[in-house]
Amino acid sequence: MNAVAVRLEAGDVIELVVGGEWVSAMVLLANDDTVIFDLNDGGMPMVAHTDEMGEVRVFDGQSV
Repeated sequence: MNAVAVRLEAGDVIELVVGGEWVSAMVLLANDDTVIFDLNDGGMPMVAHTDEMGEVRVFDGQSV
């Protein structure tokens, strides 16, 4: 689903495409326009506009 269609919230664990690869990330802060997320790779958190994020999957613990 597109990030605009999904209401992301702080604490969500998401999967999204970064650099052509699917990666997991933790949402640190989110509002209607911007998301700050951490790839937990030791680097700086990233900032993205929700309408530019492309497909985003939110981990819900139910899909295994």
